Amino acid sequence: MKIAILGAGAFGTALGGIMAAKGYDIDYYDSKVERESLRSVLSGAELITLAVPSAAVGYLLPHLPKNIPMLIATKGILSAEVFADFQDIMVVSGPGFASDIKAHRTTELTITDSRVRDYLSTDYLSFDYTTDITGVLLCGALKNVYALLAGYLNLIPHSAAWQDYIASASHEMRDILALNGASPATVDLACGLPDLKLTCNRPSRNYEFGRTLSHNSQAVPIQTVEGLTALRKIKNGAIKIPGTAVRLKYLIEESQKWN
Repeated sequence: MKIAILGAGAFGTALGGIMAAKGYDIDYYDSKVERESLRSVLSGAELITLAVPSAAVGYLLPHLPKNIPMLIATKGILSAEVFADFQDIMVVSGPGFASDIKAHRTTELTITDSRVRDYLSTDYLSFDYTTDITGVLLCGALKNVYALLAGYLNLIPHSAAWQDYIASASHEMRDILALNGASPATVDLACGLPDLKLTCNRPSRNYEFGRTLSHNSQAVPIQTVEGLTALRKIKNGAIKIPGTAVRLKYLIEESQKWN
């Protein structure tokens, strides 16, 4: 079985390494390298794994076949509506940096389809399950935004203030999911609170860049910071924001000062 992995960055290659070890035929598409055309990589594929930065998703989707199953591993997508034309989508998300997966550290991930176990099961990965695709996608985007704010507030990981922040952020996430047609209970899965805790900490790019912004509001990231991409979309009305999302609204206001 051939699997086309779109995105040959750290996370795409981490997942690809697992799939290759299980005997799947893996072909990567990396738009930066362009060693193969997208058409060539997709040719004969029976599964597409989407692992590109979220900002690139909108550019790629019009060029992808709608009838091939797609595993979404990109974090930062705020709505499943962008995949409305695709016949078969599934999501994997959770508290694991690419380096953790490559180092075979024990990690739990959330999946929305039992087939993902066939593609990714190892002795160091475990899975919880939900059919709430929208909720899993939202958690994957929101945790980056809240990590950006945790860094911006210079919260010390595992301090009392950080613990209070995690509690309030997770409550806000539940309210956001509910208002946007997802299940608040999804926040209790690996893709929610555990991933929020992981990302609101070093060495998360979102947390670290938030710290940078607290000292230099004109700072420009040299690597992808998914929280910034999601925040821009939220500011443009990509999701509904409940009145209870006080911290998110504060971040939106503060971001007006940034470059």
